[in-house]
Amino acid sequence: MNDFTSCSAKKQYSCDVCNKSFTSKSGLTTHQRMHTKKKLYPCDVCVKSFSQSGHLTTHRRTHTGEKPYACDVCVKSFSECGTLKKHRRTHTGEKPYDCDVCDMSFSQSGTLTCHRRTHTGEKPYAWDVCDMTFSQSCNLTTHRRTHTGEF
Repeated sequence: MNDFTSCSAKKQYSCDVCNKSFTSKSGLTTHQRMHTKKKLYPCDVCVKSFSQSGHLTTHRRTHTGEKPYACDVCVKSFSECGTLKKHRRTHTGEKPYDCDVCDMSFSQSGTLTCHRRTHTGEKPYAWDVCDMTFSQSCNLTTHRRTHTGEF
């Protein structure tokens, strides 16, 4: 069995840390480096290292400016395939992430995560200077500026 097996192939190799399953032993081995923090792939431009060669390839694009994933609808291009997939939803209107409390849906999972906090009241971003808490990191950043005077 090679690394490019079909989605229907039996995933017989399981990670003993997070239980994620893989169709190949090499896929499991690559995944396990994430847990062990082994970073075998150093960037030759900066000090960063990565546990997977694909992550290094993507990182290198921050230095080169390469954006090989082009939108076929508009002129935008992206350094990562996943970012292009998210971008395409701006054209299609697809919103695959549904709130399980109300009838709202979202194009990105992170937006749904933030939205859920309107229902739960969760405010995970804290500012210890004045004990204020916020549901979104950008609101904390804006609030910090009232203390630091930065704009």
